[in-house]
Amino acid sequence: MDLLTVRHVSRSFTEKTLLTDINLIIHEGDKTGLVGVNGSGKSTLLKIIAGVLDVDGGEISRSSALRTGYLPQNPQYDPDLTVIEQARTYAPEVEEYILKSYLNKMGMDSYDAKMSVLSGGQRKKVAIAAVMAGNNNLLVLDEPTNHMDNDIIEWMEEKLIEFKGAVFMITHDRYFLERVTDRICEIEKGKLVSYEGSYDAYLTAKAERLQMAMASERKRAAIYKKELRWIRWSAPARTTKARGRIERFHKLEEDRQTFDNPQLEISAASSRLGRKIIEIDNLGKAYDGEFYIRNFSYNILRNDRIGIVGRNGCGKTTLLKMIMGQVEPDEGTVEIGQTVKIGYFSQEAEELEGDVRVIKYIENIATSVKTDEGYFSASQMLEKFLFPSYMHSVKIEKLSGGEKRRLYLLSVLMQAPNVLIFDEPTNDLDIDTLTILEDYLDSFPGAVIIVSHDRYFLDRLVLRTFAFEENGHIGHYTGGYSKYMNEKEERELEEAEQEKDKTLDSGGVSKAASSTGRNQGLKKLKFSYNEKREYETIDDDIAQLEERIAQIEKDISLNSSDYAKLTRLTEEKESLDEELLNKMERWEYLNELAARIERGETEPSE
Repeated sequence: MDLLTVRHVSRSFTEKTLLTDINLIIHEGDKTGLVGVNGSGKSTLLKIIAGVLDVDGGEISRSSALRTGYLPQNPQYDPDLTVIEQARTYAPEVEEYILKSYLNKMGMDSYDAKMSVLSGGQRKKVAIAAVMAGNNNLLVLDEPTNHMDNDIIEWMEEKLIEFKGAVFMITHDRYFLERVTDRICEIEKGKLVSYEGSYDAYLTAKAERLQMAMASERKRAAIYKKELRWIRWSAPARTTKARGRIERFHKLEEDRQTFDNPQLEISAASSRLGRKIIEIDNLGKAYDGEFYIRNFSYNILRNDRIGIVGRNGCGKTTLLKMIMGQVEPDEGTVEIGQTVKIGYFSQEAEELEGDVRVIKYIENIATSVKTDEGYFSASQMLEKFLFPSYMHSVKIEKLSGGEKRRLYLLSVLMQAPNVLIFDEPTNDLDIDTLTILEDYLDSFPGAVIIVSHDRYFLDRLVLRTFAFEENGHIGHYTGGYSKYMNEKEERELEEAEQEKDKTLDSGGVSKAASSTGRNQGLKKLKFSYNEKREYETIDDDIAQLEERIAQIEKDISLNSSDYAKLTRLTEEKESLDEELLNKMERWEYLNELAARIERGETEPSE
């Protein structure tokens, strides 16, 4: 069933046209992710689909059966209302006990707490709970993963995968996109381009589409060059044939495609870094008698890439501020080397003043900066960060959320830091910017410390993970988020077995197994964190390998006389055949394991 149809929709804001010719159909059961660079109009399109923003042109048809739940990027709230009262305003049709159940899932069980005392992330949790609890068949979600704990993100993933209605959402969380969506839509130059399949399939299809478009443009340019010569040298006869050729020439001019997709260029300088970086010794911090951080020690090294994870409110930002000297510890010390220059990218970008113009904001930090490519003025750096000259005089309050974050990132790098500290850097940044930022941090000649709930970002960058655990303890783990989760699951299983041993009854049989005695020493089979993700994507991986092998076989048949190319294609095919064989063996193992898990089988405890 078609829930909503968008035809030729356009929308402008003052001097900027965002959407020019948007066409879209949302069917029941569609799970669509919307991507595009910051400022391209993603949130505007979501507001139009949700019915909270009018269009300048075009039309929208909504099914009589459509029931829409909308989550804005920054939900409006009444500071005088309690949590449960605010949730009821978001979803008045939902029974209170259901709302409370969803609020519990979000960790918001203090129903009488005033909205005014909640953090931004907590306020968003109230809105998410109400939207997810509603009797909707279309969920329109704007950055649902921003400021969320990883366990909340994984819970939302499961709920959206199980959801029978349609989902249309913006998110920068690439793991979230990969798991939930079956279609990716991208806003390009005011229009919507749709790609069927997961996020990984979108990346592949987009690259292929760009290659085809470039090939088509080369062919058009060759024809145009010949026709241009004819136009210049031939006397335009007043015949139908000549007039037709002139019209075709002008059509070739109109069909010219440009591939000037601007890419963010990050090339800011860093200061010299000495031997001593940051030394943390027995750090402790308590609020109202409760320790959030206890006995934490670590010496930060020159090339450290550290990720910090933990639930909201556990003390991650407090730890960062103690490292920078902005918050005094109750116990222990932090010593910072004399050459250290910290660049701090805060969670809220509170330094941005809405009434200041973009160029003035950057010039107040530095009028020029030295990079590996030489000196660049403030205006040149703005252009490298995708702020064209016409935007330099725009007030900051007129920028989109993503554009403000990008401007704030530039302001941090303009200070030439040699240690970078990021507090939730992925919030409001588009995926293209994140990808380029990741590449930049790979080669950054200094230490990088990251607090983030973005699992992909952490896996991509960090070499060591600090995890906030019970009673203010911070655990040290090597590797990124996925490796930490595997180790955590293994430790929790061991602890569960140890706890089970402590509950032995007087007869020497555990209470859990006393009725039968057959399950003693056994544990339920389950996927590891990485196995679960692999199981969900392996069918698509195999399909892509088979498609690639089929294409290579076709290329081999077409290039039988080109020995060099034939050799290369044959070697590639042999490599892919081996990879496919390994994937098929892995597929058999994972599907057998899934079947055993579904049957509730157990295995001996180690």
